[in-house]
Amino acid sequence: MSEKIAQIIKMIEELTVVELNELVKALEEKFNISPMQFAFSAPQAPSQTQETQTSSLVDVILVDSGANKINVIKVLREINPNLSLKDAKDMVDNPPQTVASQIEKAKAEELKKKFEQAGAKVEIK
Repeated sequence: MSEKIAQIIKMIEELTVVELNELVKALEEKFNISPMQFAFSAPQAPSQTQETQTSSLVDVILVDSGANKINVIKVLREINPNLSLKDAKDMVDNPPQTVASQIEKAKAEELKKKFEQAGAKVEIK
């Protein structure tokens, strides 16, 4: 591995979860790519099971933090323990924010209930 690549990897390791998420989105936009483009299986028609799995994966987006932001921060840190307090606060202070991506719809509904109990408004897309 070249030294340049090693430096880039080291810099990425030091990013917070929110910064890493922003980096991924910026790279996807800059190079007009998506993770699905890198599936290494031979091209084939998707089976019905594959279509169901793909269509059942959703994102949970924090639309409004509500009046009691502390409870929303607690929920964020509960679902992502690696999220720092500062990053969680930044997410709560600057909606809309994707709080979970490409998760099963049932899990997304559970998260939505948790956020609503904390006083936040979320969307599932």
